[in-house]
Amino acid sequence: MSGKLVVISGPSGAGKTSVCRALKQLPGVEFSVSATTRAPRAGEQAGVDYHFLSREEFERRAQQGDFLEWAAYNGNCYGTPRWPMDEAIRAGRTFLLEIEVAGTRQLREKSVAGVYLFISPPSIEELKNRLVRRGTNTEQDIESRVRIAREEIEAAQQVVAGRPLYDHTIPNVDLEQTIARVAELIGVRR
Repeated sequence: MSGKLVVISGPSGAGKTSVCRALKQLPGVEFSVSATTRAPRAGEQAGVDYHFLSREEFERRAQQGDFLEWAAYNGNCYGTPRWPMDEAIRAGRTFLLEIEVAGTRQLREKSVAGVYLFISPPSIEELKNRLVRRGTNTEQDIESRVRIAREEIEAAQQVVAGRPLYDHTIPNVDLEQTIARVAELIGVRR
């Protein structure tokens, strides 16, 4: 029995991390731990939330082809180590990958098979409110994230290599309903 790759993207503040956090608790689901050059946030653990790398180490690994995909986002680099996905799929597990739109585009261009989902905010105004409520972003950072979110929402509608970038777009109005819909789309039981 072979597993499957599930790619989840969405703007900062849309709820994609909360959706992924719920899904990775389910049996048969393995969550990809990404690498990043950004500093850890309060409560984040190296090797659990991210592999925190220096810019130099990240670039060296990217040159060696150690990442399935990687992208620069808001001044930092993010990448997906290749080997855990291959092992999970061979073992028949669902490999959950939370990445940015640019990373999804790389996977589609490489014709990587999977289920591609985009979590969208109910509106840009609600997205901005969520970012403000987080209390971890400066006003300048919030404006930058809102600008990027507009670009990502538009990019999510594009076609890459003859296929839509995303198979489904799920508006996150209610988190529990969004989690249930994603679980249904990827075929895992809650």
